[in-house]
Amino acid sequence: MTEMRMGREARRSFAAGREAIAEKREDLFERKLFFDEVRNTLFSGSLSQRQVDGMNALLDAWERLSVIKPDLDLRWLAYILATDYHETAYTMQPIEEYGKGAGYDYGEPDPTTGECYYGRGLVQLTWASNYQNAGEKVHADLYWQPELALEMPISVRVIMRGMYEGWFTGKKLEDYISGNECDYVGARKIVNGTDRAETIAGYAERFQSALLVATSTVVSDHPDTEEE
Repeated sequence: MTEMRMGREARRSFAAGREAIAEKREDLFERKLFFDEVRNTLFSGSLSQRQVDGMNALLDAWERLSVIKPDLDLRWLAYILATDYHETAYTMQPIEEYGKGAGYDYGEPDPTTGECYYGRGLVQLTWASNYQNAGEKVHADLYWQPELALEMPISVRVIMRGMYEGWFTGKKLEDYISGNECDYVGARKIVNGTDRAETIAGYAERFQSALLVATSTVVSDHPDTEEE
């Protein structure tokens, strides 16, 4: 219980610190142009509000990050969005793994915590060691409370930092996307070997096109809602 309480306190402290910089972001994208593009190329002509909200969460986080890292590669965001799209079954919301790990060792209760560390989030985080490692990095007690991986702010930090820093397999975005190199197929190794690598690469290309259309120096309207 003490560990759980400390985890919650660390989380609150970290969240309070983030509030001070929450508004410090650059408007890098014309959101309407972005959503108009992906609606047609990736979402069969219709977007739900939850899908819009999920993508806005990543776009907002990218814009905040760009304040301190202005040399970020836009293709990294395209691949993060493509991974999110695939791993969440197109919902763009943190989800639990279908079947909750049935038939896999990580689907069995952990002998220490009693929790099951099946896939959760925008990128399907699995295994106790990965929950513990990610939790330490994002200041959330994911080891004792793995359901926290389903909270959007935490899930956004896990997918973005995890892919940027190489938490999941030791491979990171820069290994495959840098300068003149853009290996969207190989980049699947950042998360899960070669599973559906070519399919996800195709998603990344479409997200990249939408981001390029939406990139502008003009302040975005940043709509709170999006019509279907």
